[in-house]
Amino acid sequence: MIQASVSKRSSRMSRRDPTSPWRHLDPVILACTAALSIIGVVMVYSATRGPGPDYQNTYLFKQATFVIIGAGVLALFTIVDYQKLHDWAWVLYAITNVMLLLVISPLGTQSNGAQAWFAVGPFQLQPAEFAKLSLIAVLAFLLSEFRGDIDVRRTIALLGVSAFPMVLILLQPDLGLVLILTVIMMAMLLIGGLPTRYIVVLTIVGVVGVVGALNSPVIKQYQQDRLTAFANPDDRSNPAVYNIAQSRLAIGNGQLTGQGLFSGAQTRLGTVPEQQTDFIFTAVAEQFGFIGAGLMLLIYAVLCHRIWRTARIARDQFGTLLCVGVLAVLLFSIFENVGMAMGIMPVTGIPLLLLSAGGSSTITTFAAIGLVLNVHMRRFR
Repeated sequence: MIQASVSKRSSRMSRRDPTSPWRHLDPVILACTAALSIIGVVMVYSATRGPGPDYQNTYLFKQATFVIIGAGVLALFTIVDYQKLHDWAWVLYAITNVMLLLVISPLGTQSNGAQAWFAVGPFQLQPAEFAKLSLIAVLAFLLSEFRGDIDVRRTIALLGVSAFPMVLILLQPDLGLVLILTVIMMAMLLIGGLPTRYIVVLTIVGVVGVVGALNSPVIKQYQQDRLTAFANPDDRSNPAVYNIAQSRLAIGNGQLTGQGLFSGAQTRLGTVPEQQTDFIFTAVAEQFGFIGAGLMLLIYAVLCHRIWRTARIARDQFGTLLCVGVLAVLLFSIFENVGMAMGIMPVTGIPLLLLSAGGSSTITTFAAIGLVLNVHMRRFR
């Protein structure tokens, strides 16, 4: 009796404790994530349902399943103290790189010209997506340990840790994810205290490296076509130009208020290639117009602002750097995906996170947002 009374009193005191993590769960981040995920499921369905009423839509079931799994992963990454990731960062990094090695072996599955997936029944697992999370974790670990004291030797170590998964992903090849990992690295090094002169040198080396990669046999012809199509949209010999033309047409059809849900001709007839993945923004723009697409981007803006706010109020540098890495992924993915749909950025195959179809991408994004929620909840402990 006495023990039960003490337990109840302790529970009530925990709920009143202003430093209790659950009192600081960010509902805005949760609401934005939920809203974008729901929009994503509906848009994937609209982009793949076909013109007829009897079309068998497997993408709807898969994407809804991925969102449900992602919600569970988000809950897990929110509940377990993010400091555990500090202790297990290298393990996560090692597991991811082993998977990246295996996927380019005969165990991997090839699709769309890249060997980047493991076939798991009706689903496909893409290890490169998890490399985003593992790189964020290990760089946050190293930079928080260095505490801004970064010399040439430590800079080389940071670059080596970042370059290893990039090389493995480039062998698949998947240039889009290599670009994302590069953005993660640069953003975290900048916030983590890398001297400005090193940043300048790395930027110059990066630009030279991209130019060199475009003219090397590592990048396949279809990838070069994608990357150069936006610069020369009148080159009809480039097959990637057709994708951009159809994408622009779909966006233009939306005008101010859109054609209505399931009513856009480009979306309904499936004339935009890979609309459920790379060009999902066109489904939003055609059906809901400038206003609808603008509101969707506003939700993304609010989500990014809350992540940046969490980075600023984190209790330690490790938490700050985790949030910066997640923010870098989200911002670059939005900018690049929407830009390539509009024809002002090269087509790289980078999905619009939380909207585009894809299991590995969706689950990894939920995990990343769970980490941000975790940092926000535990900023007083």
